[in-house]
Amino acid sequence: MRIVMIGAGYVGLVSGVCFADFGHDVICVDNVAEKIEALRRGDIPIFEPGLHELVKSNSDAGRLSFTTDLQKAVGWADVVFIAVGTPSRRGDGHADVSYVYEAARQIARAASGYTVVVTKSTVPVGTCDEVERIIRETNPDADISVVSNPEFLREGAAIGDFKRPDRIVVGTEEPRAIAVMTEVYRPLHLNQGPLFFCERRTSELIKYAANAFLAMKITFINEIADLCERLGADVQKVARGIGYDKRIGDKFLHAGPGYGGSCFPKDTLALVKTASDADSPMRLIETTVAINDNRKRAMARKVIAACGGSVRHKKIAVLGLTFKPNTDDLRDAPALTIIQALQDHGAEIAAYDPEGMAGARALLSDVEFGEDPYAIAAGAEALVLVTEWDEFRALDFRRLHATMKVPNLVDLRNVYPPQEVRRHGFHYVGIGKGGDRDGHRD
Repeated sequence: MRIVMIGAGYVGLVSGVCFADFGHDVICVDNVAEKIEALRRGDIPIFEPGLHELVKSNSDAGRLSFTTDLQKAVGWADVVFIAVGTPSRRGDGHADVSYVYEAARQIARAASGYTVVVTKSTVPVGTCDEVERIIRETNPDADISVVSNPEFLREGAAIGDFKRPDRIVVGTEEPRAIAVMTEVYRPLHLNQGPLFFCERRTSELIKYAANAFLAMKITFINEIADLCERLGADVQKVARGIGYDKRIGDKFLHAGPGYGGSCFPKDTLALVKTASDADSPMRLIETTVAINDNRKRAMARKVIAACGGSVRHKKIAVLGLTFKPNTDDLRDAPALTIIQALQDHGAEIAAYDPEGMAGARALLSDVEFGEDPYAIAAGAEALVLVTEWDEFRALDFRRLHATMKVPNLVDLRNVYPPQEVRRHGFHYVGIGKGGDRDGHRD
């Protein structure tokens, strides 16, 4: 199949590269010439494990190419995926689908022969209807089918998610489009990738419903963690105990500083706005959004309490800036809010992240960036573990104790057993560890 991916960002690039790796011929289109030139050189604009190698191997094999010439690429294609950004719109929180609609207009002018146009971007319910209207209005003679095909990729594990998916949701009821999309995803049949066909509007809502549910699950366990701290219970054991129930499952039950990233914050907000406009408010999701926003600053208060009630003129070392490990994505990362809140209380911040420091320098001011955990810990009165990168899972606490001014560890991901850390002379604060604060119950 000849596939064009409009948008060489995270979703478009990963999806396009994986399609090429399955043997399809793929062209990734983007209107940023510098990005296209970098991709042609093999310079990848995002950090995603394994992506660089796949770009190189498929480019070398001639199955993957990059261009700014949308018209020529679309005219060549059997299937055109729209994978442009849909950020939260300023002022009202709705998803901004203007880039999707502009792509639709350009596709309408360039399409040649029967073409399946697929919205891969996360879009509000009804967007595909509008995409089809725009195409038919722009070019009444266009022979097209418009399909919804949401992505379910986790940053840091996107290639594995694409190649071994839980499900492939395709929104169309047109027989020709069903046949084409079945062929597009045929290579995944060997991995038992289940193709689920449904109506377009159902497909669009599935994406929002999935992300909202996962965000709600994270928020639920975070509130249970707060209760554990009050009642003297252990949230990790609670999560394990309820996770054995197959109706609940153990995924997304890891208490922490709140969710961030490119999907959950904007998608929950967009769903709330969509539901409100439809006069069907979603109170659970509204509350989830509010709780998560408040939680990030609450984590700063936890650090302040660990430092005796004040961080003014105290050095605080922050481990991890990205919203999760194995990505350089800083969008809505809890660390950014926590750092700002600590600075508002007079703290001096030092920070380290394996992949996120270049982006963080543009977002944070008055922060000292170090080359490793031990460099930033020197003279610090607290070490705050915010993102659970693998290299933070086996810290040398003897070395840290020797270099820190006050041996405080605030573990916002519960990476370490409290007893192990205390054995090295540290004061330990975790999340939802009410039964093990300083070795005894409150």
